[in-house]
Amino acid sequence: MAPRTNGTEPERKQGPAPATPPNHEATPHPEKPRHDPTPTKKNPPPGPDGPEQAGSCAVPAGGREGSRETDLSTEVAPGTEAGPSSEGSSGAEADPSTGVDPSTEASPGAKIHPRTEADPSREVGPSTGAAPSAKTHPSTEADTSAKTHPSAEADPGTKTHPSAEAPGANADPRVAAVRRVGAAGRRVRALQLGGTAVLLAVGLTAGSIAVGALRDHKDATVAAASGAVSPAVLSGGLDASIAALQAQLRAQPKDFGSWATLGLAYVEQARTKGDPSRYPQAQKALKRSLELKPGNEQAVTGQAALAAARHDFTDALRYADGVLKENPYSERALSSRIDALVELGRYDDASRAADTADSRRPGVPVFTRYAYVHELRGDVKTARRVLEQALGSSTARGDISYVAAQLGQLAWNQGDYKSALTHYARALAADENYLPALQGRALAQYASGDRSAAIKGMEQVVARYPLPQPLVELGEMYEERGAEGDRAKALDQYALVDAWIALARANGVNADLDTALAAADHGDRTSALRAARAEWARRHTVHTADALAWALHVNGQDTQALSYARQATATGYRNASFLYHRGMIERATGHPEDARASLKAALKLNPGFSPLGAHEAREAIKDLEAAQ
Repeated sequence: MAPRTNGTEPERKQGPAPATPPNHEATPHPEKPRHDPTPTKKNPPPGPDGPEQAGSCAVPAGGREGSRETDLSTEVAPGTEAGPSSEGSSGAEADPSTGVDPSTEASPGAKIHPRTEADPSREVGPSTGAAPSAKTHPSTEADTSAKTHPSAEADPGTKTHPSAEAPGANADPRVAAVRRVGAAGRRVRALQLGGTAVLLAVGLTAGSIAVGALRDHKDATVAAASGAVSPAVLSGGLDASIAALQAQLRAQPKDFGSWATLGLAYVEQARTKGDPSRYPQAQKALKRSLELKPGNEQAVTGQAALAAARHDFTDALRYADGVLKENPYSERALSSRIDALVELGRYDDASRAADTADSRRPGVPVFTRYAYVHELRGDVKTARRVLEQALGSSTARGDISYVAAQLGQLAWNQGDYKSALTHYARALAADENYLPALQGRALAQYASGDRSAAIKGMEQVVARYPLPQPLVELGEMYEERGAEGDRAKALDQYALVDAWIALARANGVNADLDTALAAADHGDRTSALRAARAEWARRHTVHTADALAWALHVNGQDTQALSYARQATATGYRNASFLYHRGMIERATGHPEDARASLKAALKLNPGFSPLGAHEAREAIKDLEAAQ
C-alpha cells in the first residue's frame, strides 16, 4: 500500500471523545456522519524562498507544548553540502551528520535544498477545534481550486541529474489553468497567514513503507511513492532540513527531539532517493534519542516508520501500539497503525483502526488512509468522496499536492485518464516537483496515447529517483515502443532494479515483494517464486497473494497459482493487474470462459494498466475467441 500519510499536515486539535483503547476500536457507522463546523486550525506553510528559523518542534507563535531542550535556529545556506563528520575521541557524542559515533566512517552528507514544510513534532490530547471527520458528507462541494498555493521557486541549491531536464510542470496547460484559477484565493490567504510565525520542522511520515507494486501503480508499498511520503520530501525540502538538524545537534548534542527527527529524516531520505544505506543511520539516530530520553514518543514513532520502511510491519504495529498506550491521540501512531494492519492483511482490523483514527484525529493523514481502506474493499465512491473532502480542507501547498495526487491515482486505477491528468495537474500546480504526480502523469499520458511525453517524463523521474517501480514502468514503455536501442534501454532499467534490491537487502530491508514482482516478468523466475513464497509466509495481503500467484504461473505451477489469484481479487478491490494475472492463470488451467471474462474486465477497468500487460491481455482474448 502506498502509505497515505502526510507528515506536513498541521496538527489538528480534537474535541473530547471517548479514548478507545487501540485494540478496541469502535465499529464504523457510516450511516451516522459526524458534523463539526469548527474550522481546522492550521499552521501556515513556510515561504518558498528558503528555510526559516529551525526548531525541533514547530508551534504557532505565542506558545509551546511541553518542554524542549533547545531550538534549532541555524539557517543553512543553499547549495552547501553537509559533509561527513570529522573523527573525534571515543567519548565524544555521536555525529549528527550520520547518527553514529565519531569513530564510525560516515557517508557524505546530502546536498541542501532550502525548502521545508512545517510539522509539529509533539501531538496532544483532545481539545476544541476538530476537523470534520471522514464520515462527514459535505453539504456543498468545496471550492478546492481557491486553496492552491503557488509552487515554490526553484531552489538555488537544487541539483538535477545532468542528463535530465527539470521535471517541472510549466509546459502543461492544465497546470497553468489551475494556477490562474487559484491566484485570487492564494493572495487572500497569504494576507491571512502572513503574520503567523512558524518554526522550521521536518515534514515526515510515521507510516513510511518502501517500494513495491511494480506493475500495480503504487497500490502496494511504494516509494510510493505512491506511497505516502511527505510532500516536502518529494519536492526537495528534506536535504536542507537534515543539514539544519545536523548543525543543531553539533551545537546541542543532547537534544533528544532533534535526534528523533533526524532519524525520521534519514528514513525518508532512504526511501525517496533510493538510498537504503540511510536506514542504519536512521536506526542509530533513533537509538541515540532513546538513550537521551527513554521511551520518548518522537523516537518510538520513528522506530515505527523505520520498521515499516524495512517491511517489518509486525514491529511497526508494535511500536505504534506502544505510543498509543501513552498518547491515544498521536496522529502519527494512529496512521502507522492503519498502515501496518493493512500491510499485514488484517483488513477488518484496519477498517476499525481507520474509524478510530477518524474519530480521534480527523485530518489529511487519516482521511487518505480511511479512503484506501475503503478502496481495498471495492468502495471507490467512498474513497473518492473522502479524498475530495480532504482536498477541500487542505490549505498547505504540500497537502494539496499530496491529496490531489492520490485522487489522480484513484482515477487512473479506474481507467479515467482525463480526470487523472486533471488531478495530477492540480498537484503539480501546488508543487511542480512532486514525484508521485510526475510519475502518475507519465503513466496517464502513456495510457492516453501521448507516449513521447510519457517516456520523457518518466526518464526525468528515474534520473532523480531510480526506484524499482518507475524503473520497471520506464523499461516496459521502452519495450512496447520497440524503437532501435529500446530493448537495451529496457534491460538497463531492469538491471538497476536488481542493483537497488541488492543494496536494500544489504541495509536491512525486506525486498522480497519487490524481487517477486520484478523478477517474475523481467528477471530470474526461480528467484521470483522463492521471494514470493517468503513474503507470503510473513503476511497475507491481496498484493502478496497476487505476487505469489503470478510467480507460480511463470514457473508453470498454474494449479497452485489459481487459488492465490482468486484470493487477490476476493476483497472486491478493483485492480486491473490482478484481473489480468487471474485471467492468464485461468487460461493456463483450462478455464477459457473465466479467463476471457477476467481479461475483459481488466481492460474495461483500466485499458492501459500496463504497457506490456495490456497488450498481452488483448492478444490472449483474441486467441481465446479464435479457439471457440
